[in-house]
Amino acid sequence: MAARTRKIRHDDETRAKIQASQLVNRLTDHVLGKVDMTSTQVTAALGLLKKALPDLAAVELSGETTIHHDVSDRPMTEEEWGALYGTPH
Repeated sequence: MAARTRKIRHDDETRAKIQASQLVNRLTDHVLGKVDMTSTQVTAALGLLKKALPDLAAVELSGETTIHHDVSDRPMTEEEWGALYGTPH
């Protein structure tokens, strides 16, 4: 296979995502018993992942939300709907 004439250059963010993906794959293989890793390697990989991937935290939304439903037994024309709620996009 011939070599590429122009090398593909990844930006820093793309390189970090690729490296994080490789760490996840390696840890997954370790958990599934496909690859042996020492405890030091596992700890190092987890430490690097904590830097590369954001921590997922629970977010609680507070405030009031008002939802208004209009129910009618008579269908509306597009013009009536547009006059009440604005023109559809």
